[in-house]
Amino acid sequence: QQHTASQIGAILLVPGLGQESSSGIDPASLQVLAFSARDNSNYKRVSKTLSRAVLQSNEAILANDVENDERFPAGKGSIEALCAHSVLCAPIRADGKLYGLIHLYSTIPDQPLVDEDLDLTLAVADQMALGLSAIRQVESLQTGLARVETENQTLRQQLQPAIELIGESAAVQRLRQQISRIAPTDAPVLIRGESGVGKELVARAIHDHHPGRISGPFVTMNCAALSESLLESELFGHEKGAFTGAVSRKIGKFEQANGGTLFLDEVGEMGPSIQAKFLRVLEGHPFDRVGGASPISVNVRLVAATNRNLEQAVEEGTFRKDLYFRLQVVEIFVAPLRDRVADIPLLAESFLQKSAAKSRGISMKFHPSAIELLLAHDWSGNVRELRHAIERAVILCGTNELTAADFQLSTLNGGPRSPGPLPTTDEFAPLPLESVEQQHILAMLEWTNWNKSRAAQLLGIERSTLDRKLRRYDVDRPR
Repeated sequence: QQHTASQIGAILLVPGLGQESSSGIDPASLQVLAFSARDNSNYKRVSKTLSRAVLQSNEAILANDVENDERFPAGKGSIEALCAHSVLCAPIRADGKLYGLIHLYSTIPDQPLVDEDLDLTLAVADQMALGLSAIRQVESLQTGLARVETENQTLRQQLQPAIELIGESAAVQRLRQQISRIAPTDAPVLIRGESGVGKELVARAIHDHHPGRISGPFVTMNCAALSESLLESELFGHEKGAFTGAVSRKIGKFEQANGGTLFLDEVGEMGPSIQAKFLRVLEGHPFDRVGGASPISVNVRLVAATNRNLEQAVEEGTFRKDLYFRLQVVEIFVAPLRDRVADIPLLAESFLQKSAAKSRGISMKFHPSAIELLLAHDWSGNVRELRHAIERAVILCGTNELTAADFQLSTLNGGPRSPGPLPTTDEFAPLPLESVEQQHILAMLEWTNWNKSRAAQLLGIERSTLDRKLRRYDVDRPR
């Protein structure tokens, strides 16, 4: 206003900070962002007629003779109330959106608004539109971020039962107690146990029970899945052009997990050259991205897991001793499933209902023979093997009840665990191998009360193979 001939100026914004079409906007709905008068008079409502004309045409209007301008018929309303002799109104627009209007009024007859004033006002409107557009984008991002955070919290609540540590055995109860004591701290945690016991599940539980990190990210990384050079890039990130194929900057897992938890699975497979850099980060030192020179500091709680004998790796020189002791500040051992057989029915029931609802949309149940079979199996693949076995049985089962015959269990690592002591002889007898096999099969049939499907599962053979052997032995079920 100071650089034009106007005595009164105002800036009006459309509702919602930007609209695609201006034709449907009611001038009465425009909000006054700013008003100025050279005589410091109070706000006087600017012309709705002028606003409506610009909104309909979507073009700026400059009128130097308001009294005789056909665009302002009788009843000019606030134009006359403002004692305006010349008026200027320009739309504030960018990227196809209208954000508002700029109003300028000259109340002095010999100081009309001219083309130079129009050019200046249009330039100011363009700059203002860019600023309002940026504000609109920031608000949109903030709204989107709030929505994502809300959805994240909702998903956490929905997934909480799915990541709960299921079981009532002494081993699981002891595990829960350890997590409750360890989780609130920021100490590094080393989770040890066989493949498939649920080490990532324990890591998630540790993250979710830390009051300061539960709202932060939980980032996972399998150290055995990548070569040493790629692992360094994944953990610490890289700059554009750091190596062939680095077409852009990449943020590493440590930066992604800032404020939260980084879970490194199979940490024992980490190569020797990257262990030194990894150790420095654990000790709180900043790090550089691959090909970078700017130190980066992060606030990350590290949880690592391994099924490897790290002590042996240290003795062999493939794993740094100082890194071993840094990781082993707090150690948790997750017992294999065969050592907590009492948890199998609870785990199986949970997996059954989730898999049945997901795959078939129904509720299913176990036949007693299925539970007996699951209790008797060795589960060398632990909880992972149990979950996959149930998912497979649910898909292949034709009814809503799983029986022993619906399961196809693995025979790796010795196959099924012996359900109990089988009949044996006190003295060694030099018998042919076929006779020993026949005796063992008959003993298994007796133990299972001649349930051929279950006996075949425990023997690790197909039901048809068992029937073929019985025909060869010429054996029938005794009456």
